[in-house]
Amino acid sequence: MANYVVATIKSWNVQNFKKLVEQYPEHNFSLITEKEELTFSRLLEIEPDFLFFPHWSWIIPESIYRNYNCVVFHMTDLPFGRGGSPLQNLLIRGIYDTKITALKVEAELDAGDVYFKEPIDISTGNANEIFFEISNLIFNRMIPQFITGNPILQPQEGEPTVFTRRLPKQSEIPKGLSQRQIYDYIRMLDGEGYPAAYTKYQCGKVYYKNATLKDDVVYAEAEFRRE
Repeated sequence: MANYVVATIKSWNVQNFKKLVEQYPEHNFSLITEKEELTFSRLLEIEPDFLFFPHWSWIIPESIYRNYNCVVFHMTDLPFGRGGSPLQNLLIRGIYDTKITALKVEAELDAGDVYFKEPIDISTGNANEIFFEISNLIFNRMIPQFITGNPILQPQEGEPTVFTRRLPKQSEIPKGLSQRQIYDYIRMLDGEGYPAAYTKYQCGKVYYKNATLKDDVVYAEAEFRRE
């Protein structure tokens, strides 16, 4: 019997956590969904073999990652794409084939040694749909490898490329984009907790969601707000 902790803030990961618990009843699992819940004192009580962070928005304290096996899942083929907002940074670059990298948490962001990687196609779907697919990949294929196997750490190879975390003010759709780029721009921000893509007018803004691309035409739901 082993002890595992999953720390996440997204609903789809919480759903998959429950399925994971049912799949491996011989092990103990703990779920953390709030920053205040992730404390060294609590982990002393749990004594986890691994802590998994499939979607976590806060810095992991040094006292935790120095004393426990902490694993994050990053949506790029590291060391390419270290840093924030990986989905958005990939799509604005027109990159549709990427990898989910399982890596050990270290002091430098996304710079730890790698356990393994899994490929994923992000050429279609909005942010919610893509993150749900990633969640299924993490909980159905990646975390089980830690439970049933013994992944070996390997150092990252190659020159790092660093992404900058995007800000809400960058949600305005730039001018001069192609139809494909407009489609990507809308869908990359169409997800839980993200500021929707919009166009600005004198009396307000039009926000977009549920975009599709057919015959080089972008279709989307639009909502006008006076702001």
